Amino acid sequence: MDYKNLKYKITNTCDRGLCRNAVGRQDHQLNTYDWLADVPSAIDDTDLVEVQFKNTRKGYYHNVNNLPLKKGDIVAVEANPGHDIGVVTLTGRLVKLQVKKANLKSEEDIKRVYRLARQVDMDKYREAKSREHGTMIQSRQIAKDLGLQMKIGDVEYQGDGNKAIFYYIADERVDFRQLIKDLAATFHVRIEMKQIGARQEAGRIGGTGPCGRELCCATWMKNFVSVSTGAARFQDISLNPQKLAGMCAKLKCCLNYEVDSYIEASRKLPSKEIVLQTQDADYYLFKSDILAGIVTYSTDKRLAANLETITAQRALEVIEMNKKGEKPVSLHDETTQKAPEKPADLLTGDINRFDKSKKKKKKNKAAAQQNQQNAADKPRSDKPKGERPKAEKPKGEKPKGDKPQRKKGGKQPEKPQQQPQQDAPAN
Repeated sequence: MDYKNLKYKITNTCDRGLCRNAVGRQDHQLNTYDWLADVPSAIDDTDLVEVQFKNTRKGYYHNVNNLPLKKGDIVAVEANPGHDIGVVTLTGRLVKLQVKKANLKSEEDIKRVYRLARQVDMDKYREAKSREHGTMIQSRQIAKDLGLQMKIGDVEYQGDGNKAIFYYIADERVDFRQLIKDLAATFHVRIEMKQIGARQEAGRIGGTGPCGRELCCATWMKNFVSVSTGAARFQDISLNPQKLAGMCAKLKCCLNYEVDSYIEASRKLPSKEIVLQTQDADYYLFKSDILAGIVTYSTDKRLAANLETITAQRALEVIEMNKKGEKPVSLHDETTQKAPEKPADLLTGDINRFDKSKKKKKKNKAAAQQNQQNAADKPRSDKPKGERPKAEKPKGEKPKGDKPQRKKGGKQPEKPQQQPQQDAPAN
């Protein structure tokens, strides 16, 4: 193939499945994919536009001046008082659905888009944004001095710097009238207080969840549904507060995602209180895999003894046989063979088992090296095994006592026999 003469085509349309105009900028939270961006009639359907400000705050405005707005444009919009600076995140027909979802029934809540942001507007906007962090730290100290039981989580200045929104969290009702007076006297701006919950705070700040992905409340979730521990019970999840809690210290929102599927699948499983009777023993429910439709029975109520894993359909068949007074030979179907045991999962055991084996190897290796060192330092003896080495005695000293040393057997050495004295020859 002649690769040099190939003609490459750069496309900006939606022929690849994703439209460039529909995606827009991805540096804002709660981004919405405009799947009607390539439909010409969808743009002229309404003059409403969606504008996003700091973090998850969004607003809806009328494009009364018929500006050619598209996703990613920075605009100046009407505020009370003054104007605010935001980014257009959605245009066309989908904005109507977003307005309906946000429950904006009054026309007074929908203000106007003034113009595209100018350089003067951007300079004021950057100056106002640079004051937000210092204002938040100072306002926290003011609230602490007043003894208010509240936490100021974030501060957002308006685009023109005339107003500041203070987002706070409080478990009980807080009288912050004196706080507003002190904040207005300190920062010389109009003060607005907004109470948010722990989930809204997590969405505004953002972060990464235990699953490794960005938080749902910071990416696409706008309406928060209450989560209860019943969702964890239906999915057979251990009620561990540390694992069930999310970044906001509340129950994870994702517990509600699959609970309906688990409830539907659990209806096909036998009840936990029913005991299966066979000719050999009685079996009690030990554990169950809800989605796979597999149940495991044990001969003991509390311990895992003689475990038998069968399908939920087979368990229901055994229950029907017990109701008729019949007891099968075993839980497994006689016509089908028992399924082979699966290899053990590495995640089911102790996670630290590999570290323990390494520690044992290191200890054994260190002990072997110590034994070799002790053997090298020990003086060698030419005596055969079993004899104690004699202590060296300094020269010129006589051994203490005339008693001969005993041998290993415990017997004393025999005394040398004395030769009989012969009579001297007579002269």
